[in-house]
Amino acid sequence: MTISSSLNAGVAGLTSNASRLATISDNIANSSTFGYKRAQADFHSMVLGDTGGNYSAGGVRTTTSRLIGERGALINTGNPTDLAVNGRGMIPVTDGNAVDGGDNNPPMKLATTGSFHPDADGYLRSDTNLVLMGIPANTDGTIPGFARESSASLEPVKVNVNQFVGNPTTEIAMEMNLPATDTNADASGEPLAFSVEYFGNLGTRENLDVSFTPTIPANGASNEWELEVTDPRDGTVLGTYTLQFADGPDDGGMLETVDPAGSYDPDTGAVQLNIDGKDVDLRIGPHGDRSGITQLSDSFSMLSVDRNGSPAGNLVSVEVDEEGMVNAFYDNGHIRTIYQIPVADVPNPGGLTTHGNQTYTVSNDSGPFFLWDAGDGPTGSVEGYAREQSTTDVATELTQMIQTQRAYSSNAKVIQTVDEMTQETTNIKR
Repeated sequence: MTISSSLNAGVAGLTSNASRLATISDNIANSSTFGYKRAQADFHSMVLGDTGGNYSAGGVRTTTSRLIGERGALINTGNPTDLAVNGRGMIPVTDGNAVDGGDNNPPMKLATTGSFHPDADGYLRSDTNLVLMGIPANTDGTIPGFARESSASLEPVKVNVNQFVGNPTTEIAMEMNLPATDTNADASGEPLAFSVEYFGNLGTRENLDVSFTPTIPANGASNEWELEVTDPRDGTVLGTYTLQFADGPDDGGMLETVDPAGSYDPDTGAVQLNIDGKDVDLRIGPHGDRSGITQLSDSFSMLSVDRNGSPAGNLVSVEVDEEGMVNAFYDNGHIRTIYQIPVADVPNPGGLTTHGNQTYTVSNDSGPFFLWDAGDGPTGSVEGYAREQSTTDVATELTQMIQTQRAYSSNAKVIQTVDEMTQETTNIKR
């Protein structure tokens, strides 16, 4: 029994060391594979105990695991959609075959890094047929709320390269001084008029006619003006507002009231215009502040008229920032957020189920995933122009390979010795 248990232990040793050598060879083979997580073989003794003073060798067994939680070093690349997570967490991806097949809810996989390029349909796809997934942004570039414990809101990231897009104006800010003397009883009452340029829904340059008409009192000074905004294309009056300015020792020249009051936000200093079906904030200045429009002295001074938006532009590049926002850059200087790439985290990364091409799926051992904003909670930031290197250290693997070779030879020697002892026992019978 003792001799046979020694033989079994030797065979178990050969098998276990062969398994360890398999993990070592896999690690070395993937030492240059981006995102590869090294495999590890752990040895566990099998104890059978003593039987009547005779020891029975239990042998050894191995368990193998992939150290998914380990992080490789990041290296810089020249592709803006080469992505890596700088810290804990993974980016969501899916199989390209599911996207090509029209699956409206493709299965989510996880990866720590990937090199993505727009394919013929605009999907950000890797050479291994993985498609990046994200949360689509609203038309104004904001990210809607989404379920953090579900992949239902994730969609394949699609970039329409060479696409033209308009960036209509949504805000116009005016800074100017109106002459206080124009509201005196002896003033002419002539309006002050000028044009303001903005960008329309179709990416065209349009104008608004703006006029300030002073209120002339019977005596003294009214410190009151009527602001009128007109669309010169058809003469439509977009808004008429009565502006009253203060004349006290501390607040003289500041905007005091706007009538109708409901059309004016005293905190932001804006009145709202409806132009071509969209709301545009015309900022004339907050209440009790000298920014915006003032009424002082005897001269009209146009300090600045600023507006956001831009003419129609062509998409020229896409980049991902550290917060996971996929930003589209246009040749007119406009930048628009089109997706957010969340970072998924699980309680036990080592329990994830491993698939090909350095991808993983959630299992009972890993626990459920949660979609974080990049950099929030325990997760790291998303790095563009970057790839994660393999976690394999070749020098360490070679050292372990020598140790494994020695252990394998020693176990082979045990089998050889048991064979010789068995032969001696057979010879005794002769």
